Amino acid sequence: MKSHPGAKIGHGLFIDHGMVLVIGETTVIGDNVTLYQGVTLGGTGKEKGKRHPTIGDYAVIACGAKVLGSFNVGENAKIGAGSVVTSSCPADSTVIGIPGHVVRSACLGHLHVHSEKNIDLNHDKMPDPIEEQIKTLQKQNLNASPSGK
Repeated sequence: MKSHPGAKIGHGLFIDHGMVLVIGETTVIGDNVTLYQGVTLGGTGKEKGKRHPTIGDYAVIACGAKVLGSFNVGENAKIGAGSVVTSSCPADSTVIGIPGHVVRSACLGHLHVHSEKNIDLNHDKMPDPIEEQIKTLQKQNLNASPSGK
């Protein structure tokens, strides 16, 4: 793990398999955050001042995710493995992909509330919006076929 001494790290940070973990100088990490191997909390250039992300309480950032720039990752947010996130993530949201995009959020009715006794480590249960779209198209296609099969 490589963490800049200027980074601010909250209580209860859990680092699972912490190889090649990078935490930039102006990074702020909230309480009870989980980081998996290969996570980068970095900047996007050599600008002055705050240039690294602020991670909210109970956030989970999965293997190989890159969170780059000065923005907030909200409380209870999940960032999927291999994602590259360069803009804010709302609280209670799930962000996946390159570039990272929100696929679940509290405003869509998917609310996950965490407490110290209920920290969510199920980062393997991420939604797959592409699979969902393909299944929807398949159903539409079957319903539109002349034979109804």
